[in-house]
Amino acid sequence: MGSHSEIPESPDVTEPLPTPVTPAGRDGLEAILTRPDRAVIALDFDGTLAPIVADPEQARAHPDAVPALAALAPEVASVAVVTGRPAGVAVRHGGFAGVPGLDHLVVLGHYGAERWDARTGTVNAPAPHPGVAAVRAELPGVLDRIGAWHGTWIEEKGRAVAVHTRRAEDPQAAFEALREPLTDLATRHGLIVEPGRMVLELRPPGTDKGVALLEYVREVRAEAVMYAGDDLGDLPAFAAVDKLRSDGVPGLLVCSGSTEVTELAERADLVVDGPAGVVRLLRRLAAHCSAP
Repeated sequence: MGSHSEIPESPDVTEPLPTPVTPAGRDGLEAILTRPDRAVIALDFDGTLAPIVADPEQARAHPDAVPALAALAPEVASVAVVTGRPAGVAVRHGGFAGVPGLDHLVVLGHYGAERWDARTGTVNAPAPHPGVAAVRAELPGVLDRIGAWHGTWIEEKGRAVAVHTRRAEDPQAAFEALREPLTDLATRHGLIVEPGRMVLELRPPGTDKGVALLEYVREVRAEAVMYAGDDLGDLPAFAAVDKLRSDGVPGLLVCSGSTEVTELAERADLVVDGPAGVVRLLRRLAAHCSAP
């Protein structure tokens, strides 16, 4: 779908922005550029701002992501990182704390259940769902019974728990073998399973990236929104932008492209080349939004 060319280290307003392939996307981009101070720029973390790695604990934001965000954030109403990770973890792995220019940044962690605000540097969060502790206790036994220990890895996420298969001998086969037993386990404890890129996350229902994004955009009374994501968990956020569009708020849907997930690329207004492409887009937006 959308395309881009390489951008030099010091972009300026003469660098063209990529053209969205849909009329709605073009309207969304135009609205952002016309009134950037009324726009929310929202982004997923893993796979969008940070390259996907085998061990999620080693994930870090693209080295140029924070400078790009710091250039863009002062020009817009807000930058929101919307992630399934705990907010504090995303802040650490992203390097967002104490960065000049990022006063307008928030991190909506655990699908919006937690919120970190750069202005205060604090995380606000409700009590965790009791089902998460129950699932955490039973999960090793479930994996052991189905012989799925080899190559799988359990990620503790505080308000959720995830099982990764990327390091298994056959990642896709392990992923498929785990779907039904983990869904049964989650259901017994009032949780849901969120599939992703070689990961199955067990978490409380009622919150997703779409709910978080919709509530935040309405809270700040944004008049335009961009959302960039890369995985199945970002589809609810795409749907939220569609909802906002139907309510008269222009929006731009960006896919941080990969060969693992095609659903987002098919629905996006603009496809860029992974986190590096997202960073280039953010830098171009910053240059155009700050132009006199």
